[in-house]
Amino acid sequence: MTSAAMRYKEIVGLAGKAAEELRAWELRRAQELDNEILAAEQAVAEAKQREQRTVQVAHHWWRMAEDNVSRLPWLELADGPAPAANARGAWLERYLNELKPMYQELVDSVLSLGWRARR
Repeated sequence: MTSAAMRYKEIVGLAGKAAEELRAWELRRAQELDNEILAAEQAVAEAKQREQRTVQVAHHWWRMAEDNVSRLPWLELADGPAPAANARGAWLERYLNELKPMYQELVDSVLSLGWRARR
């Protein structure tokens, strides 16, 4: 039969071991969370860079389109491009790739008007 003192030592030992395991788990989890936060911050920074690039590219194409239709006095230009709330971030490259063919269509249309319509 074990004495009360031995039982107490056993319980204290188990509590100490549990506390050490809990501390180790908390440290691992804190490191995991730090890594997740760092990854999220990097993703946000990359998204901001993509956004800035997209804005620059869209404004570039808009300025070229404005220049093309500026010789059409009967055509009134709208305001420049603005971000679309319903656009999908995953399709960003697709949207940008669609700009060139649309711009080329505009150029072809303006050229097909003939010189009288462009005056």
